[in-house]
Amino acid sequence: MDENEKMVLDAMKNARKPVRPGDIAKSTGMDSKEVSKTVDSLKKKGLVISPKRCYYSPTEG
Repeated sequence: MDENEKMVLDAMKNARKPVRPGDIAKSTGMDSKEVSKTVDSLKKKGLVISPKRCYYSPTEG
């Protein structure tokens, strides 16, 4: 897992609710396009789910 993935995953865990990529970008200081790419990468690895459209949260476990 690279540094961006770790930062995005930590931001999601700290939010304690499903969040949008824009919210993650604000809390981490990352560019929103970079956050979106990172979320896609995390989804492919099975570490992030989308409980509703455009919102993401870490998988349990």
